[in-house]
Amino acid sequence: MRAYPIPLSLTAVSTVALAPFPTIRFLLNPPISDKTTSLFLSTSCPRFLFSKFRPNPFCSNSDATSSDTNEGDDDDDVYFDDDDGFVLSDEKTQTLSEDGFFIEIKKLGGNSRTIRSKIGIEASLDTVWNILTDYEKLADIIPGLAVSKVVEKKDKFARLYQIGQQNLPLGLKFNAKGVLDCYEKDLEILPSGKKREIQFKMVEGDFTRFEGTWLIEQFNKGKCKGNEAFAGQEFQTTLSYLVDVKPKMWLPVRLVEGRLSSEIKTNLSCIREEAKRVISALNSL
Repeated sequence: MRAYPIPLSLTAVSTVALAPFPTIRFLLNPPISDKTTSLFLSTSCPRFLFSKFRPNPFCSNSDATSSDTNEGDDDDDVYFDDDDGFVLSDEKTQTLSEDGFFIEIKKLGGNSRTIRSKIGIEASLDTVWNILTDYEKLADIIPGLAVSKVVEKKDKFARLYQIGQQNLPLGLKFNAKGVLDCYEKDLEILPSGKKREIQFKMVEGDFTRFEGTWLIEQFNKGKCKGNEAFAGQEFQTTLSYLVDVKPKMWLPVRLVEGRLSSEIKTNLSCIREEAKRVISALNSL
């Protein structure tokens, strides 16, 4: 694993996640204007549309002035933590493993990545949907997600403010803050079952691009063969998390992809466990 020097005088920041969004809690902690900070501390909903984070560079082996020229250098030298069992591939297979989990990272060129992940869940689409859209409770489900607040809510739309925290080796602690817009799509009935999705986009944070989809699919019995994780069920439900990510130029994508992959697997697994808990509670009534 390649190490990057990190000045202890700087903190880190951003947010996913879906998180729900996957809690991207290992990035940069940019200073926020006094006006924006006071809104965060008030009881009223903060307005994020016109405030912008002003991040400072960290985690760099070169001067800030040379960042632009080095942005694409990672294309042929990508760090990947093989011990975590993640896949860096152009293959389009989405076969679930024995534990019902799949994840894949694709290089898009430059500093961009696409991450596709999927997990099997022994619960209905509605159960998983209710967990994902109970946005403020996500902080109780996702480890390290310290805050998940709804700052604006309309029909089929939510704007979230999230803070995540994570301890790293050598005593370092990274904080993550960010604002995420979530668009709740209508239920779609399919010949094989049904699906519903939440599209999300980071509107403030430390990424040039961070947007994607939470997709819940429920397949009728017999329509999705070959997955041992669903043996004996009348239906099969999968939760997919798809995201395109491009960190800003001072944040090495090699650092992002390894940590983000680990975060995604943890978050999906926690949502699956919460769904199991909900089903168990209903069955005990």
